[in-house]
Amino acid sequence: MQFSQKSKEHMDSCRFCWMCRHICPIGNATGQERNTARARALGLSLVARDSVAFSEDIIHNVYECALCGACVKECVTGWDPVLFTKEARLAAALEGKLPPYIMSMIMNLQNKGNIYGAEADEKLAAEIAELGQSDTLLFLGEDARYRTPECAVKAIELMRKSGISITALHDEPNSGYSMEFMTGASAETKAVMEECAKALSGFKKVICYDPADAKVMKREYKEWGIDIKPEVVTFTEFIAELIKRGALAVKNSGLKFTPQDSFLLARDLEETEPIREILTACGSVNEMLLNRKDTMLAGNLIMHAYMPEVMERVAANRWINAKNMHTGILVTTSPAEYLMLKKTKPGDIALITVEEAVLQCL
Repeated sequence: MQFSQKSKEHMDSCRFCWMCRHICPIGNATGQERNTARARALGLSLVARDSVAFSEDIIHNVYECALCGACVKECVTGWDPVLFTKEARLAAALEGKLPPYIMSMIMNLQNKGNIYGAEADEKLAAEIAELGQSDTLLFLGEDARYRTPECAVKAIELMRKSGISITALHDEPNSGYSMEFMTGASAETKAVMEECAKALSGFKKVICYDPADAKVMKREYKEWGIDIKPEVVTFTEFIAELIKRGALAVKNSGLKFTPQDSFLLARDLEETEPIREILTACGSVNEMLLNRKDTMLAGNLIMHAYMPEVMERVAANRWINAKNMHTGILVTTSPAEYLMLKKTKPGDIALITVEEAVLQCL
């Protein structure tokens, strides 16, 4: 198996330290050493030296990482476990060693247009049908469309109340996020992204409801040389701007909201303030332990497909953080985190999406 020289340097250095052990959401959920960045680096460094085979167990271990970057953010010496983990996933794809659960999702994407193999939600489809033509597109993403369509419906409702002309696509292309997560920088991933960029070329602005889609469009497309013509903004960035200019006339409710920062926004896109600007307009902000760039993952729906118990423990651990900071209302910006937190929600804390927070204050 071939690793880039850069990945070899990172894994050879990463494997000597446990400094980030406490921050890994998967390791905290499983309690297993194999889920630390150090253990993964040790295994892959042995593979890179041809000391051990790129075995099924090592490949499964590669897919036990959420790629959330908490270890990268915590590392004072600058090593990047996400880098060599993604490269190992690419190697698994190139060598025909992808696990069956990953292959199944890839086949669903090819045959059904989404990794879950799900059909379109009828209520959401009806809401989309009522939208007119516009050069501003609300890109909902596959998690919202096929796993939390009720959130997508509320996002459309909020946009209607703003008076801003938007549209959404019946046959929305896949942004490439899920393929990038599963196979890294593969030719297939790039092809999915290029197809999406082509489908979006007729719009002036694309509002990404899901931080995952915003991350790949704003960062990965640029890194891979994929030209995306419209301006791409996050949903939270767009809503914060509407509130600032009075298009959404929110009334301060006096409620205290706690944001669950998406790592995709906070770490990958370095966006932390729009959600706080929105919630401050609606009430006040009560911060949770591990916020902004220090945020902790609260769930991943791709991983929930093949390690559900672990993902539910990840979400349950985030609820512990919320309770410790006396959270009354937890607010999410990610459809994946919303669904995982909903599955594990304690009875004494409310869970809402950012669009729900705004809608109840109009």
